Amino acid sequence: MATLFKNIKELIQVRNKPVTFLSGKDMNKLPTIKNAFLVIKDGLISDFGTMENCPKHNFSEVIDATGKMILPSWCDSHTHIVYAGNRENEFVDKIKGLSYQDIANKGGGILNSAKKLQETSEDDLYNQSKSRLDEVIKLGTGAIEIKSGYGLTVESELKILKVIKRLKENYPLPIKATFLGAHAVPNEFKNDKQGYINLIVNKMIPLISKSSLADYIDVFCEEGYFSVQDTKRILEAGKNYGLQPKIHVNQFNAIGGVQAGLAFNALSLDHLEIMREEDVESLKNTTTMPVALPSCSFFLGIPYTPARQMIDVGLPLAIATDFNPGSSPSGNMSFVVALACIKMKITPEEAINAATINGAYAMGLQTKVGSITKGKLANVILTKPISSYNFIPYAFGINQIEKVYIKGQEII
Repeated sequence: MATLFKNIKELIQVRNKPVTFLSGKDMNKLPTIKNAFLVIKDGLISDFGTMENCPKHNFSEVIDATGKMILPSWCDSHTHIVYAGNRENEFVDKIKGLSYQDIANKGGGILNSAKKLQETSEDDLYNQSKSRLDEVIKLGTGAIEIKSGYGLTVESELKILKVIKRLKENYPLPIKATFLGAHAVPNEFKNDKQGYINLIVNKMIPLISKSSLADYIDVFCEEGYFSVQDTKRILEAGKNYGLQPKIHVNQFNAIGGVQAGLAFNALSLDHLEIMREEDVESLKNTTTMPVALPSCSFFLGIPYTPARQMIDVGLPLAIATDFNPGSSPSGNMSFVVALACIKMKITPEEAINAATINGAYAMGLQTKVGSITKGKLANVILTKPISSYNFIPYAFGINQIEKVYIKGQEII
């Protein structure tokens, strides 16, 4: 079974040789083929090139893409889509002037979501999360990481990770699971944070490892949440059970989380809205991917990751949605690409690289998705007729995606 896309106006993110990730000036290079064809066979990218070399026979389906473009599907490396209910009332509180921290201090925020989730059955939670996953796939996401962290009890954290496992089993796109028990300190441990950390280290992590429920471990390293010392202890425990870090750092304050993550060979360091010169310097010549979450900055009205500065000094960058009920209630990666261009002043080429190959790396999926490369999964976006790929971030309020294909199958 083979499908041919012909007369593609431009085939974007074409990589003949494997690319691990892109840094610095290389992020502004986006190889494409104009007037192209693409062959998908058995769920994989089989062949591509210019139309003058287009094969003509033995296709079960031929799709004419005249005027349209094809690019690899988005790789969203930071989400929290397994949650219960929503926090729209807190949205109104924000409008009235309360900060993220103000809302958390009065019992809202993460603790509010945890309470709702603890009261929700696994099946109900699965169905809510399934609807969100269906939505983001249609918006072009073809690989995704999902975190726990809205449970904050042994039972509820396991419930979230079991839901992620069910999503992995029932969906064709790559899904990575991250354990984020250290998202906040629950009320019952309000005056005993070390007691909660003991619970994470001594009970949650061993149970999660035994059931193979997570690929990565995460910590919200931030003032009022988990200190650098707390973070190191939790990451060490995760490392002992084979969980590589992907951690939240420098969202509101720079307290040394970047250096702590690097000491534990974190796959990615996410947020990075507040970056000191020493934080940027620490990231140079490492294999850790900085991940910016521009829709979180947009929704909360906080600073954006200094992406232009970071790329200009030679760093790599990925971008992701941070889809969650409190600070980024959207999984629209096309909007994230637009925000990265508009608010962080990176080019469309840099933004597309950040949302594809570098996003794939931030999930350990760079050999499977993120570029138009022979042998990779045929997870691709077919755009509507557009003038150039610059139009995707330019026309930020309009969906430019006509169809999404996961393993070569059209998503309806």
